[in-house]
Parts: sequence; structure tokens; C-alpha cells
Amino acid sequence: MTPSGSPSAEKVKIHTLEMIGISKRFPGVLANDRVDFDVRAGEVHALLGENGAGKSTLMKILYGMYHPDAGQIVIDGQPTVIPSPVAAIRKGIGMIHQHFMLVPTLTVAENVALGLPSSRGPLTDLEQVSKRILQLADKYNLKIDPKALVWQLSVGQQQRVEIIKALYRGAALLLLDEPTAVLTPQEVDELFVIMRQMTLDGYGLVFISHKLHEVVEISQRVTVLRNGRKIGTRPTSEVTKQILANWMVGRDIEFITSSAQQAAGETRIALEKVCCDSDRGTEGLCDVSLEVHSGEILGLAGVSGNGQRELAETIVGLRHIRSGKVFLDGKDVTGLQPGVLTGRGLSYIPEERMKDGMIRNFNIAENLILREHHKPPFSEHGFLKMRDIAAHTDRLIKQYQIKTPSQKTLAKSLSGGNIQKVLLARELSRSPRAIVAAQPTRGLDIGASEYVHEQLLKQRADGTAILLISEDLDEILALSDRIAVIYEGKIMDILYRETATREEIGLLMAGVHLENKPAETAIAPEL
Repeated sequence: MTPSGSPSAEKVKIHTLEMIGISKRFPGVLANDRVDFDVRAGEVHALLGENGAGKSTLMKILYGMYHPDAGQIVIDGQPTVIPSPVAAIRKGIGMIHQHFMLVPTLTVAENVALGLPSSRGPLTDLEQVSKRILQLADKYNLKIDPKALVWQLSVGQQQRVEIIKALYRGAALLLLDEPTAVLTPQEVDELFVIMRQMTLDGYGLVFISHKLHEVVEISQRVTVLRNGRKIGTRPTSEVTKQILANWMVGRDIEFITSSAQQAAGETRIALEKVCCDSDRGTEGLCDVSLEVHSGEILGLAGVSGNGQRELAETIVGLRHIRSGKVFLDGKDVTGLQPGVLTGRGLSYIPEERMKDGMIRNFNIAENLILREHHKPPFSEHGFLKMRDIAAHTDRLIKQYQIKTPSQKTLAKSLSGGNIQKVLLARELSRSPRAIVAAQPTRGLDIGASEYVHEQLLKQRADGTAILLISEDLDEILALSDRIAVIYEGKIMDILYRETATREEIGLLMAGVHLENKPAETAIAPEL
């Protein structure tokens, strides 16, 4: 409620907002270097850049979470100071965070009203709040029940609650930080319909995304940052995905896709009716059966939290199986320890690279031999052979283009892209027979992602079987030979990449069974 007791704040009018010469320095890092940025009412202005380019810092300054060291913010010609998020909201600026700021155990109406004064004093007037929510939901086709508990809502519905929260508070300018990262293709389409309606109603929208096809589709202008500096602003109609990618990285980028499907080889990984529990004690996987063959990439698509982590950990021996079996090269390996599976040619690129893949306080050389430090040529009679370890490390640093001052640099000092290169170097240099790659490019910029994709495709060409688990549907479509879709711990279907459509995959990701579809055979016929 607003202090005046009205059911919601009046929308603050913002015609133009300018950020002029914004600079922000952190210890050892110049995050923003004299950046100019503006957004107008009735437009979607996309903000692009690699990780560390300064996008988030710039938006946090605009939302009052950081204070600039230099430069100023001007709203409709008036210099403005934004000392806090509360002040930003009062000035008509709202932010939709990538990780939603909702209380799962409260209803939609309670979340929207949270922190706002009520017309009924100490009592919350949820009837009035619900009425206004329904008005906003009807106007922007947000389809939400004010009485629904947030934990019962899908990810897309929770995002709608965040949008309603911002509109309820009177925002005229919305900052959307990676808003499509966890949505199905259908939910992305619905979000874009909402965004277009909002621009028609005079809202200004800042759209932060790494998905270039979405930027081209939804925005009117695009600004690219690189290393804290503004590279340029152009009308979106004048640029292509290729131009934007080259701007972001500072060199020509090649969009990598897998070549034509190879003849399917022998089965390397197989799951047979596997069931296991999640970390919450609920069912994590339910009767999951699938096969991954040599020389193929099987992509696993799904919205986050639908059993991807459980599936990966089940295969690599990190999670107890309640029933079912796991096979590696035709042999039953159910319940075997990770070290035994490593010895049988299974490599694992974990989702949480610093938590599960590396030891932060070990140096690069130590992390590169983690799996095989007890074997020749790295040890003999219980003693490490430092010269052989150093030679091995130097070779991998060069081969995998790891940027580091030395092989003794601690893992925690490396960038995300270089941490992932160390992981790849360790796991792929072992000439694995099968790889489980979980979110291998999460958090990486375009350049680092390109490198990871190249390495996975090289392994595929060498006959390795790869299970690629990713929430990035573009990545799945670019690299996979077949695509398995998981929903609530169940495999909904397995599709061939050549014939699969985004719409089809999106429906399966939302738990919708496809009608009149012939059953898929285990492998494609030889080409």
C-alpha cells in the first residue's frame, strides 16, 4: 500500500533517462570507464557485453545499489542522485533480477504487498492488493492468481509476479537482468508479448541478455560494453548477431554447430529405469532410461531443477540410486565410486566448477593431476614426480590456452573461463570414452563458450560419447545429435536435432506430451 492508502502507486512518468560519463572502480578493477547510456519511454534498449564488461555494475548504479565515482544520472533533463533501491523505486525505476526476490511460502498478493504501507495501518489490505494485481494481470496478460503460493508457481509465473511487483510500485522504467535465462521458448514468447505491450504504454525497458537472437528480436536499440567501456550504440535494425558478437569480444567470432550426424556407434553410457531422491528428499529421477553412443552428443534440455543435477551425479557415482541400473561400456557400474568410474574412462565436467571440480587453494598444476596424482607418470613409490607434473602442466596450459601468470597460480585467482579451461584440460587430456558435461558454459562469455564448444566437438569427432546437460536451448540445438527433454525427473521424449523444433522442445520442457508422435528408436540409422 502507498502512504496515502491508495491500492498502488501512480506510475511515475520518465521520458528519457541518461547516464553520462559513469565511472566506478573497485579494488584493482575499473568496472565502468566513463560510460554513457540512455533509455527512452516506449523502447527496449538492450545492453550487451561479456562477463566483467560492466553491465551489472552500470545497472546496479542506476538502481541505487552502487554509487558512481564519477558521472551523473539525468532524468528528463534534471540531474538526479539515486542513493538506494528505495529511492530508485520512488523515482520510477524497477528491476527484475535474474534470481527472483520472492518469499516462496507467501502468496502472490503477500509478496506484492511486502514492505509497503497499508491503508489499514498494521493490517494488510490483501483484497485491495489482489484487485489491483488482477487489473495489471488482465491488462498485460500476466495470468496470475493473487492467492497462489509462490512455491507452487512455475518459473515463468514467478517472473510475472516480479513484473507485477514493479508495476504495482509505479515503475516507468524496468531493468530486466537475463529475464529469459530460465524460461521455456513458449514462456519467452509470452514475455516478449508483455514487453511489447509495455512499450506501447510508454514504459522504457533495459534488456540485459547474452542471447543475441533475442536481442535482435525484441530491442529497438543496442549498446555494447567491453572491458568497462562503451563500444557503441546502434539501432538494432542496423546490426546482426555476428556484428554484436564481434563487438562484444573484440574479434571475429564463429558460431559453432555440430556437423551432420555421424553413424551411431556403440553404447557407452546407459541408464535403465533409474530412480533416485533429490537433496530435498523428494523424487529426483523417476524411471529414467536413456543411452549415449560413441561419436554422439546427447543433449539434455529442461528448465532448471527438473532432475538435471541428479542425473549427472547418478551417472558419475556421486548420488545413491534407489532402483535401476547404470552401465558404462556395457558393464553394470551401479553404485561404484567416482574414482573407479574415472579409471574406466568416464570424465565429468561438473555444474559447480569451483565446488565440485576444483580445489580453490590448490594451484593449477595440483588441480590438473587431481584425478591421477597417485599413478605414473605423476608419482612413483608414493612420491610425486614434480618434474613430470610440471612438464604435463606446461603442455596443457599451452594446448588449452589457459591464461595464467604461472602453473603455481591458485585456482581461486583465475577467471571463470580459465577455470573451465583447467577443468577441460584435466578431463579431456585423459582420452575419455564418455563425458558427462553439466552446464559447461554457464557464466562464461562468448569467447570462452566458443572454446568449450570446439573442445566438445573435437571429442565427438574422436568417438567419445558425450551427455551435454544445459539449460541453454541454443547450446543444445547447436551441438546435439539427439535431444532428451527432462521434466520433473522424467524423460519426456528423445528427439533428433535435425527434426526437432523450439516449439516442440518447449512444450516438452513444460511437461506437455506431444500427440501422435511415433516412438523414437534408440539410435539413428547409419548414414
